[in-house]
Amino acid sequence: MILLPCPWCGPRAADEYAYLGELTPRPDPQRATRTEWRDYLYLRANLAGWTTERWYHRMGCRRYLTVQRHTVSNDVRSVAAAGSGGEP
Repeated sequence: MILLPCPWCGPRAADEYAYLGELTPRPDPQRATRTEWRDYLYLRANLAGWTTERWYHRMGCRRYLTVQRHTVSNDVRSVAAAGSGGEP
């Protein structure tokens, strides 16, 4: 079981959250090609190791979180409010 420490609600099981995927930098809408948009919208690295992800606490405070999680061990390195900096 993945246990995510919500900054507002405390530690909660991952089934309280909605997983929204890996964070990737958004292309510039004025300069991005169709291929860049496709890659941004549909392709993910899916690496084995540390990744930065977006989660939504749907059964709690209803806030968005930025989580650094190891995809093999499910260890959580950090959790922060989305948009608080440090994300692509």
